[in-house]
Amino acid sequence: MYYNEKNLWQIEQKGFDERFLGKSEAIMALGNGYFGSRSSEEEAYIGEKRDTFVAGTFNSFDENEVTELPNLLDMWGMEFLINDQRFSLTQGLVSNYSKRLNLKNGELCREFIWELKDIKLKFKFQKFISKNRQHLLVSHLELANLTDRAVSIKMRSGINGQISNEGSQHFTDGEKGLTEGKFIQMMPMTTGSKIQFVQTVEHKFDIEVSERPETGRRAFFMNYNFELAADCSVTIEKRGSIYTSIDNDLASHDLNEIRKQAVHELQNIEKLTYQELLTESQLAWQKIWEKHPIKIDSENFRDQLAIRFAKYHLHAMAPAHDERMNIGAKGLSGEGYKGHTFWDTEVFMLPYFNFTHPDIAKKLVTYRYLGLDGAHKKAKSNGYEGAQYPWEAANPFDGEVTPVWGAADIVTGQSTKIWSGFIEQHITSDVAFGIKQYIDVTGDEAFEVEKAYEILIDTAKFWVSRLDYIQETDSYEIRDVIGPDEYKEHGNNNAYTNYTAHWNVVFAIDLIQKLKSQKPDIYDKLDQKFNLNLLTEILSAKVDKIFLPKATADGIIPQDDTYLSKKILDLQKYRNSDGVDSLFHDYNLEQVNQMQITKQADVLLLMLLFEGLFDKEQKLKNFNYYEPKTTHDSSLSLSTHAILSADLGKLEQSYDFFNKAINIDMGEYMKSSDAGIHAASLGGIWQMIVFGYGGLRMVESQLRIEPHLPKEWKALEYGFDYHGKAIHVELTKDKMTLSKENDGHEISFMNKGQKYVLKNQLTIKM
Repeated sequence: MYYNEKNLWQIEQKGFDERFLGKSEAIMALGNGYFGSRSSEEEAYIGEKRDTFVAGTFNSFDENEVTELPNLLDMWGMEFLINDQRFSLTQGLVSNYSKRLNLKNGELCREFIWELKDIKLKFKFQKFISKNRQHLLVSHLELANLTDRAVSIKMRSGINGQISNEGSQHFTDGEKGLTEGKFIQMMPMTTGSKIQFVQTVEHKFDIEVSERPETGRRAFFMNYNFELAADCSVTIEKRGSIYTSIDNDLASHDLNEIRKQAVHELQNIEKLTYQELLTESQLAWQKIWEKHPIKIDSENFRDQLAIRFAKYHLHAMAPAHDERMNIGAKGLSGEGYKGHTFWDTEVFMLPYFNFTHPDIAKKLVTYRYLGLDGAHKKAKSNGYEGAQYPWEAANPFDGEVTPVWGAADIVTGQSTKIWSGFIEQHITSDVAFGIKQYIDVTGDEAFEVEKAYEILIDTAKFWVSRLDYIQETDSYEIRDVIGPDEYKEHGNNNAYTNYTAHWNVVFAIDLIQKLKSQKPDIYDKLDQKFNLNLLTEILSAKVDKIFLPKATADGIIPQDDTYLSKKILDLQKYRNSDGVDSLFHDYNLEQVNQMQITKQADVLLLMLLFEGLFDKEQKLKNFNYYEPKTTHDSSLSLSTHAILSADLGKLEQSYDFFNKAINIDMGEYMKSSDAGIHAASLGGIWQMIVFGYGGLRMVESQLRIEPHLPKEWKALEYGFDYHGKAIHVELTKDKMTLSKENDGHEISFMNKGQKYVLKNQLTIKM
């Protein structure tokens, strides 16, 4: 990948290499939150992934498969025969190749010169997914003949349904047809969830062409023939729309009405040029860029580029239009993790939206409220009470959708059981924590009353039903779990799990007591659902007996009951590897389970999220103990370590983590993003900058701002929303200036143990 210091709004690939298609397809993916597409080439190649997904349209291929986002029929593809020679960049001579994504407006541009025998053509492809018209996609091709003789061109383009999710076909063939002689329509339906899709395309040329329709199994194409004269060019546009029967902006979900609306979408823009449509979309993006921009004065220009890359993708994947949907681990950029939602949202991405786009954050937390029925179903199936949130979620009402079996064991050759869906239970307290953070940052009282209280109480109810009573110690333990460190399965008393469960129960007790004394009407309403007197008795009887791992004589919080007694392995070889999971070239998971090897921040994440429970000395000792034993094989790990090490004054090491984190997708390793970009790490980039170096934090419901810039940065500017007020922060090494509108409202915050009040503008010496 090529990054230009003079254009910090662009990521670029120079030169074509068929071996590494997945890299640019993923990191240059297009999207608007409603749907997204990998930026595959228009012409086909071996190893490509022509993925397009509509958020929330999950389907199971059959009863033995878990639900996943289905890969839509391809609407971007084009095939060319030039003088009866198949156009491909694997043939002939390719020069001046550039593929680039404009982060500012979401447009992809690919251009090059192609020569074969007596043919010499210049191609310039441009395309975007509209940010303001959520159903619309547009592509534009300018094709120039650079020779002194005419060339014959045959173009085949339309809708190709011969697409699958790694072999799983999620659609029935459905109806297809040509409307008004130019609108190609295909109407597949998902096999299980019965979601009806309507995909429509039309083509526009600025010269006369002959055309012939072609239908086939799961496909409808138009074949266009034309002559391109010497030293002349042709402009071709392909416009498309995507609708589904679950869209919340449709007046009717009748198939015929959806078909009409899909055509109407394209008819409405008939007189608008490509550039006019792009400008419309760019204005929608501009509103995002203008809200709380981040400016970094750094020795390394990629620091500024990285936050723009992160924000672009966060908004390309976030379903701002519909609370029934959430963000998948790969966003809408690939098939990895099947489009499922994890704890990644609450811990790594939700904070960005809480502080910058609370309207989107509200959609994400409402999704968890809609998931209560699924959480109840999971708890009941496991013999528990309350709400046990699924490790992997899709449709919020469905509950657990984690696959049961995964990759083959390197030693036994047998499929490995995926235990996360059964015993990685910290997701429940993660959801509760995310809900609480949303309330603390936004002050959204309506959501708090109508939805948050129920979640916070219901999750606590789960935890007290989940506890294991140990008679010998008269305590409650949480046995047989997986913590954030997924290299340790079937552990007892994972510190992160126990502490967060304890917090969840304590908070629920305090909440119930507060409601009883201060908001009796709300208390009475919840009492009808939970029998709060009895529940409070149960919570109170158990909470003080929940086992919380205590520090050893050396000050180390045990990750679980046995971690500190396991064998220590020198991890240098694996930590220096380009790819992840290199450890499993030598060991299987059972062997790794018996060693002090941590996949990602576990105890250290606990110390970051619940920093008030631990002093700086404790954090430092645990950081120095656990970090060398961490492979950082999860993209979630580096941002936590970057922020915590910054808190501890280890700014040089923190900045090293920061650089590694921004290179998870943007780096030179060309296979890093084949399955899609790493969505949580993008939220992590914002957190490293704003939480880590900008010092912004919510600590026990109190705003705190304690910045510490790395030596490579001269200054940092960022902004955030807090209780409906926009606050701007400017930082240098020697001072911090905060400003907000002088509207009579005051914002209090802590800095180094001292309370400050911001009315309009305030400067603090560092």
